[in-house]
Amino acid sequence: MEPEKKSFWEKMATFIVDKRNIFFLFFIAACAFCIVSAGWVKTNDDITSFLPTDTETRQGLSIMEDEFTTYATAKILVANVSLDQAENLERQLRRIEGVTSVEFFDPDKEDAKLEDYYKEASALFTVNFAGEVADDISHQAMAEIRKTLEGYDAYIDSEVGSSINDTLEGEMKIVMLVAAFIIVTVLLFTSHTYLEVPVLLLTFITAAILNMGTNFLMGEISFVTNSIAVVLQLALAIDYAIILCHRYTEERQYHEAREACIAALSKAIPEVASSSLTTISGLVAMMFMKFRIGYDMGSVLVKAIFFSLLSVFTLMPGLLMLFSKGIDKTHHRNFVPKITAWGRLTVKTRYIVPPIFALVLVGAFFFANRCPYVYGYSTLSTFKQNEFQIAQKKVEDFAGDTNLMALLVPCGDYGKEKALLSDLSQLEHVDSTLGLSNIEAIDGYMLTDQLTPRQLAELTDMDLEVVELLYGAYAADQGEYGKIVGGLDEYGIPLIDIVFFLHDRVEEGYVNLSGELRSSLDDMYSQLVDAKKQLAGEHYSRILIELDLPEESAETFDYLKVLHETAEKYYDKVYLVGETTSDYDLSSSFEGDNLLISVLSALFVIIVLVFTFRSAGMPVLLILVIQGSIWINFSFPYLSHKNLFFLSYLIVSSIQMGANIDYAIVISSRYTELKQRMDTEQAIVEALNLAFPTVVTSGSMLASAGALISLLSSEPAVASIGSCLGRGTVISMFLVLGVLPQILVLGDTIIEKTAFELKHPAVIRRSSGTLRVKGHVRGYISGVVDADINGIVQGTMNAMIESGSVENQPDRQALESVQEEENPNEI
Repeated sequence: MEPEKKSFWEKMATFIVDKRNIFFLFFIAACAFCIVSAGWVKTNDDITSFLPTDTETRQGLSIMEDEFTTYATAKILVANVSLDQAENLERQLRRIEGVTSVEFFDPDKEDAKLEDYYKEASALFTVNFAGEVADDISHQAMAEIRKTLEGYDAYIDSEVGSSINDTLEGEMKIVMLVAAFIIVTVLLFTSHTYLEVPVLLLTFITAAILNMGTNFLMGEISFVTNSIAVVLQLALAIDYAIILCHRYTEERQYHEAREACIAALSKAIPEVASSSLTTISGLVAMMFMKFRIGYDMGSVLVKAIFFSLLSVFTLMPGLLMLFSKGIDKTHHRNFVPKITAWGRLTVKTRYIVPPIFALVLVGAFFFANRCPYVYGYSTLSTFKQNEFQIAQKKVEDFAGDTNLMALLVPCGDYGKEKALLSDLSQLEHVDSTLGLSNIEAIDGYMLTDQLTPRQLAELTDMDLEVVELLYGAYAADQGEYGKIVGGLDEYGIPLIDIVFFLHDRVEEGYVNLSGELRSSLDDMYSQLVDAKKQLAGEHYSRILIELDLPEESAETFDYLKVLHETAEKYYDKVYLVGETTSDYDLSSSFEGDNLLISVLSALFVIIVLVFTFRSAGMPVLLILVIQGSIWINFSFPYLSHKNLFFLSYLIVSSIQMGANIDYAIVISSRYTELKQRMDTEQAIVEALNLAFPTVVTSGSMLASAGALISLLSSEPAVASIGSCLGRGTVISMFLVLGVLPQILVLGDTIIEKTAFELKHPAVIRRSSGTLRVKGHVRGYISGVVDADINGIVQGTMNAMIESGSVENQPDRQALESVQEEENPNEI
């Protein structure tokens, strides 16, 4: 007998199985490294940093980061206290190191209203810190504030100490624990043997560790990606391990463990690789988004798929060999029921369900395109609320919503700034404005008001001659020598500039001031330094505007044009920065990203499906079902009148198109194979029976993961993604089990007429002995044969294999003897 030539995949599988100890060592070392390197991963909890660089918000934020200091603040609501207790608390808070000021009711201020600070036995304090949000001095002060408030019914709304990453990390640990229990339960229910489960879990855990430990190579990743990547990796990639495990179980009936593992792996590699392409396609489509969080999440999840494939192809075969004896001994009956009755029902309703689905599809398309997308968190709520969200809600209920924006204008002309501030303060919907030109310094003078020598002398009680010498030195320093020659009596210098100049001359020893005057100058200088850090940069001045409009609404977005037009009367280029502008820029990028992802994900998946099924009609039918599930999924927010965070649509629609379509592929592949030897109605019933375990296993895991994220995460973006993912997966499962079968049966003519074959050279095989033949064979097998064969041939074969496979089998009598020894109780 001529030795059978092994295929490329068989050679690769043999190498992997035989060298499994080397792969074990590799994965042990890689996991040890990744457990350490996982601590190197940097996460970014600022969603605006992923905006395109050409957006106004991103450019404005970059300027603010470079030129301004933004001191941290905290709003503290203390409930169930008397006014005396509140005033005592104010004094205690003021004494804390790192707190620069505390705003509370001051009866000496003419415009102060008690109800703005104290009502219904609740007091509201605004605390200003000496550092920025991330500074140690702010965190130390916050720790002292919390100690001071121990025993009080207090709520603190502040970014200081409010880490989204820490909160999400704790929540995701709970999600993973519950998800692990559900996954183990599902695997036990759908497995063939009990010891399959540890093999599957070890494979996945290894892939997850490798992915988490290599995220540091990305530089930094978003808090959204960091929180849900592990759960999504599990849900998206567990199928690959299940496919190989089931293949091994099938092959083990005919081969010893080693040969079964090699045969299973050689068949699973091309099958799993093809299946992963649709998932990767959907994720790659996300990476083309202008909103770069799509690239961030897409790249991490593509990497996750790669490590999942690597673990399945190179680690899992060794684990199957390691656990092979235990797997053989722990077989159990099949717990997954047959759904023959459901399959027959789908056949009987094949003329009813598709027309109904078509009507639903039209309605879903209409509703999904009216989905109420939002781009900020102000109108979103989550099932679970963390302490920071509760505090924010309490403060908002007491003081109302605030919509604060920053207007950046070129610096250097205080006159323009003052005129602009005046115009802005007169606009409708502007509650207040704050800039250097409208901050009162002393005795009614604003910081940027120009003072003559006499006015400054009267203000500071300095001798006029000394002040005139100071003004002369300032004019010389500025190169304004004409002012010195023409006289200084009418020479006006902005108050903030002359105070800085005077302080510098005092520090240099050119000017001597009395103790009291020097102390007043130092106090004023310190306050002006803080003001300038916050409101005056090297190239831009910052003007703060408080609106009485909501953060996100069509009216607020339109009002941005009014603010721009007002500012552009004085300046050519200005920047508006705030939650509203961020929401507006996100909404602008969403329109393009939405179309881009929809087209690319569908296009990539269609290309994969065309070559998978070798039919132009089949991909259209499958895409129709999955796209329908996407439209139905995103009809729910419209019908339930609930806002949906835009990122949820972009991410979940890609995952649905790339991953949920695998369910449709499983059924369609089984149907295509079975209809070659039975009629279409029988084929679809049997296809549903064979595909149901795979669909229910993968689908239940993904749906459970989404539901858990939705219920257990307090972060609106993450919870929204989980909710849509869970709901979308359930819808996809229902459609592929309840609508796709009828469409395949009715569309069979289209599938067949649009089918094509890829040309490949014919293979002539010469073998003899006991052979297992499956496929269409033409040639001589002890005679001339031209037929579809699926069975055992005993004899010599010399034939052309047009399709299918040929495998050498042990002698039938020997095979039966082996089976009797392995299963003596069944005889």
